[in-house]
Amino acid sequence: MRQKSFLGLSPAGFHRISYTEWGDPAASRVIICCHGLTRNGRDFDALAAELAKEARVICPDIVGRGSSAWLRDPAHYGYPQYCADMSGLIARLDVAELDWVGTSMGGLIGMTLAAQAGTPIRRLVINDVGPFVPKAALLRIADYVGLDNRFSSLTAIQTHLKKVLAPFGPLTEAQWQHIVAYGHRRREDGTFGLAYDPAIAVNVKTAVQDWDLWAIWDRINVPTLVLRGADSDLLLPQTAEEMTRRGPCAKLVTWPGMGHAPALMAQDQIDVVKEWLTAN
Repeated sequence: MRQKSFLGLSPAGFHRISYTEWGDPAASRVIICCHGLTRNGRDFDALAAELAKEARVICPDIVGRGSSAWLRDPAHYGYPQYCADMSGLIARLDVAELDWVGTSMGGLIGMTLAAQAGTPIRRLVINDVGPFVPKAALLRIADYVGLDNRFSSLTAIQTHLKKVLAPFGPLTEAQWQHIVAYGHRRREDGTFGLAYDPAIAVNVKTAVQDWDLWAIWDRINVPTLVLRGADSDLLLPQTAEEMTRRGPCAKLVTWPGMGHAPALMAQDQIDVVKEWLTAN
């Protein structure tokens, strides 16, 4: 495991993008794992460690999250910037093709890149998001994203995250501790905050409406796997089923006992992703 970074560019200037690299740097197969809205690349540690047995795995922290820098102008937090930064990451990796695993926001970034002419994405895994995102789910997310919470201890953060991230499904105590370890930041006054810029919420809160992205989905022409939590309010069952009939005609796997979004930390979830990515 290696920690690396590169410079992205927004209209307000350069910013540093951090990423974790796993596996043999000379491996012929490259996989990018991209996290959700308020999370970071270390969510994929368990998955990356398994995939790295056969591939070079890259887990970026999208700008404003994890170890990456915060943008000078919060207005630039959005998919055009995220896609531009990930295009820069792909250029830095100097590869002709790669596989993409994306959870929620990371899935939408992957969808957008896969839909472009000449895309380098070979196989696509979309975790609990799709080309229709209902307003009700975005309202739920907008209620907690951007709250600049202060916590007195890591235990208090864990209590908070267990509530907010409960839809991730049943996690072990060790897995929760991992989420907390990489999901917090230390403030100058000694208290703790969450490991993202609260200003990422600026554009989220102004875009609370039904998102119709079917035009993007229908342009995707690479093998695609869609993962879904059976209780998800963000990827509705009818949307998931339609994704198997339109665009790339994805394979769908649904897991019971979880909502938005499966954490991809459990071995059965890791096995599904690995087996599908290495099928050919």
